[in-house]
Amino acid sequence: MTTPEPRPGRQPFGERLVDQIQQWGPLCVGLDPHPHLLADWGLPDTPEGLRTFSLGVLDAAHDRCAAVKPQSAFYERHGSAGVAVLEEVLAGSRERGLLSVLDAKRGDIGSTMGGYAQAYLQDGAPLAADSVTLSPYLGYGSLRPALDLAAETGRGVWVLGLTSNPEGAEVQFAGEPTVAARIVEQVARDNAAATNCGHVGLVVGATLPRTPTELGLDLAASRAPVLSPGVGAQGADEHDVARTFAGLTERVLVPISRGVLGAGPDAAALESAIQRWTDRLRTALAA
Repeated sequence: MTTPEPRPGRQPFGERLVDQIQQWGPLCVGLDPHPHLLADWGLPDTPEGLRTFSLGVLDAAHDRCAAVKPQSAFYERHGSAGVAVLEEVLAGSRERGLLSVLDAKRGDIGSTMGGYAQAYLQDGAPLAADSVTLSPYLGYGSLRPALDLAAETGRGVWVLGLTSNPEGAEVQFAGEPTVAARIVEQVARDNAAATNCGHVGLVVGATLPRTPTELGLDLAASRAPVLSPGVGAQGADEHDVARTFAGLTERVLVPISRGVLGAGPDAAALESAIQRWTDRLRTALAA
């Protein structure tokens, strides 16, 4: 399989990610504007409240972490006005030097998957992000339009592998080799040309009962960046991340939402919470 070359002038996503993590640490601040969180911030559950919340988080995250992860659903629920805020968030991330992980978990077939790819990964698209989460459960091959366009435009994708929600195990652990192991093998093929970190990442939770190696997943050979949810409200901490991804820590991105956003709306408190988690993760992963 031939992976498209990134367009001239843009560094491949995997290299950009490693550089960001090296400079700013592995924290990825999740933007999950639940109605109750907006209320806690004293904001209305409206597009304007959404905008005030989101831009406040971006300002606090600037120069304090590697990336942000807006959850598309919480913007989409406000209709076109909410999606317009999401467009502003993605543009604002670029302006502030933050990598964006658009958490949309799209998965479809044929021209529909091509449409999603163009929406999130095409140069000039209003919703273009640095990377997007994808679901492979219509078959890994169904993701091909997004995988190829991401490589061509120097962007990335994050394929659901072993997620942090307990319900995922009934699908992801099924079979021998497991569904998750087969996904990792296919990701490895797409990243084969990368020298260190490829453009096809894996979502692997920090809440796993055993390490990926013990579960039959060769993440090192996959050259995949790892997005590792589950730290904070779901029960994992920075030591779980360090233990689970030993030897891979230079390409692990750790999204934390509630553990950071609960410090707002006070800007200084929010900045302090981001810096504190950045320092905790950096220290544990460097040990």
